[in-house]
Parts: sequence; C-alpha cells; structure tokens
Amino acid sequence: MSISAKKIQLRAPAKINLCLSVLKRREDGYHELETWMQKLDLCDVLTVELTDCPGISLSCSDPDLTAGEDNLVFRAAELFLNEVDGPVSAGVNIFLEKNIPVAAGLGGGSSDAGAVLKGLNRLYGRPLTEDKLLQLGRRLGADVPFFVADYDAVIARGIGDIMYPVDSLVDYIFVLVNPGFFVSTRWVFDNLFLTTADKKYKLSCFQKRKTGFLPLDLMHNDLEKVTCARYSEIDSMKQMLLNFGASKALMSGSGATVFGVFPRKEKPDEWDFERIAGGLIRTFGDKVYIAKASAGAWPSG
Repeated sequence: MSISAKKIQLRAPAKINLCLSVLKRREDGYHELETWMQKLDLCDVLTVELTDCPGISLSCSDPDLTAGEDNLVFRAAELFLNEVDGPVSAGVNIFLEKNIPVAAGLGGGSSDAGAVLKGLNRLYGRPLTEDKLLQLGRRLGADVPFFVADYDAVIARGIGDIMYPVDSLVDYIFVLVNPGFFVSTRWVFDNLFLTTADKKYKLSCFQKRKTGFLPLDLMHNDLEKVTCARYSEIDSMKQMLLNFGASKALMSGSGATVFGVFPRKEKPDEWDFERIAGGLIRTFGDKVYIAKASAGAWPSG
C-alpha cells in the first residue's frame, strides 16, 4: 500500500442533539433512534503520524483517559490498518489533545474515532470509499458514522447511521455547560421506559423538502427525563440558560451537558457571553463553552 504522506493533524468536532427520539429497542440490543445532530467548532485535535515501526502508539493530554486497546481511537486505527494492510504491518503514532468533555453527551470519543478513520485514509491516498469508511464507523459505535461523513448537520435514523443532511445552524451561538460528572449512556437507556411500541418519526416531513431548515420548536430529548430524575443539576442548568436569554435549552445525548441556543444579533457584543459564562462557572464549574456551528470537516476525508 502506497503512503501519500506521513503526518496529519485533525480536528474532531463535538456534536449536540437538538432532537433525540427513542423509537424502540432493537433485537441487536441497540435502540432505534431519530435524531437531529449538529457539529460544533468545539474540537479535540489529533496528530496522526505513520512510522516504520509496526504497532499503534496512543497518548493523550488527559491523563485520566486510557490509551490502550479499549480506547475508541486505538480501535479505529487498528480497524483501518487491518482493513488496508491485513495483519497490521504499518505503524502509527497518535496524540490526542482532549478539549471535549468525556462521557458528556457530546460525542467526543466517536468524533475522535471518525477523525482517525478519515485521517488515515487520507495519509494512505484514500484507498477506502466514504461508504466503506461509514461501514467501519458502524462497527465502532452508533455516533461514529456522523463524524465520518462530511455533513455538518443531519437527521439520523437507525442507530444514528442513516443520515439526511440538513442546514447547519450558522445563525446561532451555543453555550454549553457540563457539570463535571459522568453519565453512563448504558444506564440511561437501561432506565428508559418506552411508553409506546411504535413511536412515529417527528422529522420525516423534512426529508423531502428542498430546504433542510429545521425549526427550534422541534427540540426535544427523550433521554432527558431519565437523567434529570437522578441529577437535578440538568434542570437547573437549563433554567439558568433560559434566564440568561437562550431561545431554547436542552440536554445533549444522554447528558450531562446542557446547551442553550442564542440567536446571533446584528452586533456581536449584544450578548454578553463573558457575563453569561461567568455566572454558569460560579454555579456549575469551569466546563462552560461558547461554540458555533461547525463550518465544515477539516480535513475532508
């Protein structure tokens, strides 16, 4: 296999779920979903370098994160190298600069894995099609295909792997608050009671529209009631964001991050985000982020 380059730097964006409906439990253990996802400019940064020494070496700026075979980044690199080289003969060094909170409902681990798949594909001269990369992404986790695709915003179905692009919310600013505790996605789904056997798709009507604009009135998260029942901070964060002027506030994914949606104004300084962030930090800790909608995948896979 020819190598087109030796080293690449990758941005792995966070995502938020503006709508998340859990439709039913599947026979494979996953849940059938319909979700509206938006990538943000809050990013992890990965440096991927090919080496002459076989094997995968992963290091991370966050010492609390494992760098072994149970890390999704490691598994993504291993999966790609096995796909293009058979038994892994190439070597790769990966450094992960972690900026997205862990286990926070923002898809950080899935985004890192998707970025590695795309980055290695570029270093190898793009031997795999996007469809093949999406297939590899599905094997790694439900959110990974979204981060393999170049779409900035999608309606996703299935386990999150059947995607329809929609307009990116470039006219809004997002304020994210993470209270600093982890929420287990498995625990949330295990405690979700599905009250109807066949919930209807809420976003289906937008699939056939010429425009992909979705209104904020659709914002909803079925998982919120589970996480809120255990962690009262979720409701408190939402209310504080609304008090600061957010048009909407919602928990992302299974939590614990909550985000507020603030419409852009004619003058950038009309929103005093420094004051808003300061108030949130004093109450919930320092994991407060001001973000915009992603302006596109970088680099493209």
